[in-house]
Amino acid sequence: MESRVLSRATNISTVCNFGKPLRESNHNVSFVSVKPIGAVGEGGNVIWGRQLRPALLLESSHAPAGLFAGRREILRPCLAAASSPAQGGDSAGDVKVGFFDKYPALVTGFFFFMWYFLNVIFNILNKKIYNYFPYPYFVSVIHLLVGVVYCLFSWAVGLPKRAPIDSKLLKLLIPVAVCHALGHVTSNVSFAAVAVSFTHTIKALEPFFNAAASQFILGQSIPITLWLSLAPVVLGVSMASLTELSFNWTGFISAMISNISFTYRSIYSKKAMTDMDSTNIYAYISIIALIVCIPPAIIVEGPQLVKHGFADAIAKVGMVKFVSDLFWVGMFYHLYNQLATNTLERVAPLTHAVGNVLKRVFVIGFSILVFGNKISTQTGIGTVIAIAGVAMYSFIKAKLEEEKRASPMLEILILFNP
Repeated sequence: MESRVLSRATNISTVCNFGKPLRESNHNVSFVSVKPIGAVGEGGNVIWGRQLRPALLLESSHAPAGLFAGRREILRPCLAAASSPAQGGDSAGDVKVGFFDKYPALVTGFFFFMWYFLNVIFNILNKKIYNYFPYPYFVSVIHLLVGVVYCLFSWAVGLPKRAPIDSKLLKLLIPVAVCHALGHVTSNVSFAAVAVSFTHTIKALEPFFNAAASQFILGQSIPITLWLSLAPVVLGVSMASLTELSFNWTGFISAMISNISFTYRSIYSKKAMTDMDSTNIYAYISIIALIVCIPPAIIVEGPQLVKHGFADAIAKVGMVKFVSDLFWVGMFYHLYNQLATNTLERVAPLTHAVGNVLKRVFVIGFSILVFGNKISTQTGIGTVIAIAGVAMYSFIKAKLEEEKRASPMLEILILFNP
């Protein structure tokens, strides 16, 4: 269901003032990050024009002792261009600090809260709709349609300003959007067929598919520690599936296809890089995904909807509630994905990983409480084991990513500090 892409590598593409000694340009070093297309968040600590990750790298245990002595200010958060002498600012201290800069932790915490809140509300409302309107292909189209209308309206008023797209970028976005569409539809098919908690438990296997694809398709070496951390995930999902009271093969297979689709989305995202902002990227992906989803919805569910689908839903809940439910579920879907993008851009990879795990815990817990789903003891234990495995995998993977990101940064510092 989510538009997240599992690789969030940040690439340093430009270092300003290359020809100057680093010590003479403390306030003019900038780093331009190139994001994987379709990424929900690269894990960068971007806070209103500031890039905070370099400061985290200075604490890395890989740095030679004394290398940064007396120079720790070099890679501190860079102020936006407004603080440069060319624009009249004498120093960083002369720039007025707004609320968002003064309380970044509070703002980030609010983003996390809204991300979780909207995600939980979406999952609950989505399942309630399927209880009286079991047409997941059509509902998937509505999710994307409402989001696209929202994006078009936002572009119309300039919040944000629409980024131009060329044929080259469009070709890169199409495979990402197709995988996004397939993963979204199959997730909804699973949500309609089984309990929300069970679908999310199956989707906890997504890291396993990512690791397998990285190892056997991309040819990347996956450390044995990562593979071992995935063992509890597979074990937990297996335990939960064997005794799940709402189990059926349609829901199980659809959730597995969703995992595979999002894995391929991640692969295509790694192959294509762009510096376009995440809000515009997600808008373009939503538009393409909507176009992809419409034909299957018409072919698979069109005749049933025309014959009795709409009439049955209206007879059960009324026209006003039916239309309002579809509108709000689409709005919550778009907003929680957009907030996930904005939130994950503000935090480090480890925080991002923990946030994703806790989000799944919240969704599973609240869905059980709201719908009163009965679960067996074995299913409950299996779910806990699977989530714990995902947490362990996410922690190890985030640590490895931070170490990889630190290495090229250290090489640059050594180059400028012989």
